[in-house]
Amino acid sequence: MKFIRTEISDVVLIEPSRIGDDRGYFSETFRADTLKEFLGFQVNFCQDNESKSGFGVLRGLHFQVPPFAQTKLVKVIQGKVLDVAVDIRKGSPTFGKHVAVELSSENRLQMFVPKGFAHGFVVLSETAIFNYKVDNYYNQPSDRGIAFDDPSIGIDWVLKFEDLKLSRKDQKQHLLKEADLFDFNIDLYA
Repeated sequence: MKFIRTEISDVVLIEPSRIGDDRGYFSETFRADTLKEFLGFQVNFCQDNESKSGFGVLRGLHFQVPPFAQTKLVKVIQGKVLDVAVDIRKGSPTFGKHVAVELSSENRLQMFVPKGFAHGFVVLSETAIFNYKVDNYYNQPSDRGIAFDDPSIGIDWVLKFEDLKLSRKDQKQHLLKEADLFDFNIDLYA
């Protein structure tokens, strides 16, 4: 397993190794001990989620506020997406900045999105099956979001605006300056 820090060092890409032959392949996609060794702290994932979406579906930018904040480890099972993590930790040197990475069933990359980040993705293929591993259960009262098109963040979602398909909830999210945010100086993994 290869770990790659992105331009926001807390967001990490994970490239699983793959052993294959003419019969197919085998890939170890998650190891708690290896992740802990790389990060320097333990993440206790407790729930897996999966979504299937068509071309142009944009989900996000979502997060949960403490004490229900979530770390996510995300990957594409089938298809291709542009995956995005936005730093929403007040006081962080990368506050308001984002990482955007193409995740696909072909490149097999996974993205580790820590607590204190909003997360979203847009489907670039005909369909995509997307998997989320999270370290806290879904809690509707703590569910929050940020507008996908917030000009202060400036995400290039790659597709034309008219090709994007959003839920009613995601059409009405707050701008970053109006959102509930995290404090950079608080250890969310304590």
